[in-house]
Amino acid sequence: METETIDCQGCGVRIQTTAKDQPGFTPVFSLQKEVVLCQRCFRLKHYNEIQDVSITDDDFLKMVSSIRDTSGLVVHIVDIFDVDGSLIHGLPRLVGEKSILLVGNKMDLLPKSVNTRKLLQWLRSQAKQAGIKVADACLISSAKGHGIAELSEKIEEQYRQGDNVYIVGTTNVGKSTFINRLIKQSTGFSEVITTSYFPGTTLGFIEIPLDDRSALIDTPGIVNKQQMAHYISGEDLKLITPNKEIKPRIYQLNDGQTLFFGGLARLDFIKGDKQSFVCYFSNQLPIHRTKLEKADDLFANHCGELLIPPTEASIDQIPPMISDTFRIKEGKYDIVFPGLGWVSILGEGATVTAHRPKGVAVSIRQSFN
Repeated sequence: METETIDCQGCGVRIQTTAKDQPGFTPVFSLQKEVVLCQRCFRLKHYNEIQDVSITDDDFLKMVSSIRDTSGLVVHIVDIFDVDGSLIHGLPRLVGEKSILLVGNKMDLLPKSVNTRKLLQWLRSQAKQAGIKVADACLISSAKGHGIAELSEKIEEQYRQGDNVYIVGTTNVGKSTFINRLIKQSTGFSEVITTSYFPGTTLGFIEIPLDDRSALIDTPGIVNKQQMAHYISGEDLKLITPNKEIKPRIYQLNDGQTLFFGGLARLDFIKGDKQSFVCYFSNQLPIHRTKLEKADDLFANHCGELLIPPTEASIDQIPPMISDTFRIKEGKYDIVFPGLGWVSILGEGATVTAHRPKGVAVSIRQSFN
């Protein structure tokens, strides 16, 4: 059932009752109420919580046209385990001449050996490649609250200058959890937020007042089809998404050996001396070692069985595998599989081939360890 005439009295989005993860969703029984709110506004009003919803790139383009010519600060949330998939390429063209704070989320899941200074430098370089000039870069954990107080202080004392704060990000980056943390940190709300805090914005923005003149503005999460998460089932997503600090898994490999990361990616050691391959993936993701000469047959015959995820529920959704070959110099380098993790190669140089689903890019960087 799709309603044509009812708008949310909180955020102004058109009410619909069919797609829970899309803007404007509300249960059918809510249409009988005197004040009709979308589920997202309802959660904010009654539970002081923001829920994330997703929109397409085209919808996002339409939405940001309303903020391009306004003043304000943009806070761009990215997933440090899927930077390529969660960066919004060309963001300044969409939001106008606003300062942009880049915030890397999920730092609590990183091994303690990771050099955060190098990680921040890399985040900045990735943003630059995506056409984003950032005023600052920070690391946080939305889930644990790490770094939230420091970020809130930066926003308030250095960058906001009394203006609105726009929160943007793709789906699955922890944006809603971040906003809920920031609401409590920035506004000090301890009581339930009432409808008086909804100024009736349009197209699914939600505004939470920071003072009499400015607000924290949540925008729906953008769907980026290059993210690994969009090709697998919810159960498989739980396997590849870290939920606690990653424990590195170390393999001593000779050339002619292969590592499978479930059935979603693979790394072939083509040429080089025996050396360490240190794998940083979700602790739940199985890693399987085999001989390179057997790898193709193993994948063809056992993907979805021995090599999981993908499980049977999502195996048909995975695009065909394609590969990139990297010739690595002496030193420490990471092969990065966006949405999964990375492999640090610590040796005297190597030639490796990385296999991944078409549409998901693999890259190389200097190691953070």
